[in-house]
Amino acid sequence: METSARQLRPAPPGPWGVVIALVIMGAWGGHLAWALTRAELPWVEPLTWLHVALQAWLCTGLFITGHDAMHGTVSGRRWVNEAVGTVACFLFAGLSYRRLVVNHRAHHARPTSEADPDFSIHSQSFWPWMGTFMARYTTLPQLGVMAAKFNVLLFLGVSQPHILGYWVLPSVLGTLQLFYFGTYLPHRRPETPDMAPHHARTLPRNHLWALLSCFFFGYHWEHHESPGTPWWRLWRLKDARAREAALTQSAGTLPGQEGTAR
Repeated sequence: METSARQLRPAPPGPWGVVIALVIMGAWGGHLAWALTRAELPWVEPLTWLHVALQAWLCTGLFITGHDAMHGTVSGRRWVNEAVGTVACFLFAGLSYRRLVVNHRAHHARPTSEADPDFSIHSQSFWPWMGTFMARYTTLPQLGVMAAKFNVLLFLGVSQPHILGYWVLPSVLGTLQLFYFGTYLPHRRPETPDMAPHHARTLPRNHLWALLSCFFFGYHWEHHESPGTPWWRLWRLKDARAREAALTQSAGTLPGQEGTAR
């Protein structure tokens, strides 16, 4: 008997949660350090932009790591989740982990409502919604932290073009990636029946694209269905839901109608 998506409960966080979190944070920091201090690639070379894209993807993973910590899926120990989440969110964009926890709980409590800080009730267009989203999450202390980081890098002798190209630009691209695949696509209206009861849709494409686009965060219905499942296990929920739908469709097909069902 196949496992139903609703019957598949998250396993208690094991050591892999911490290991994966540390690998992502280490990859982000290691690649950034190399790019800022060692990379001498011309900006006209495709390889340069490949490194920019890689750093942007790692920025996305950095925030997803902080997001998983908010749900307690990095570790079974609360203090480990708080430590990892605080560091990841600070490194990503000087964000306050505690403030993000409050807002994210509000998002899960009433998604796509007026009380949802991630949702725009005034416009479903990408850029207006993005502007509203950024206005709600950007604070003066955060801007101060980012300005301080920028000046520290300059003080350490990193050239301004390297800072803009390998730190600022990937951060912006990672933010756009997170918003597009993790908020805009999953929650935009009009709603369809498959979004019930979470007001969230899921990415229809394959697991490789889901990993590259947003660390499986595009499987957003599955995330709302099981917030206690870490990002690297969401593909299991997606597969279980697909199997459940196939079984339901098969059970509803009368003998002799198999060809029509296809």
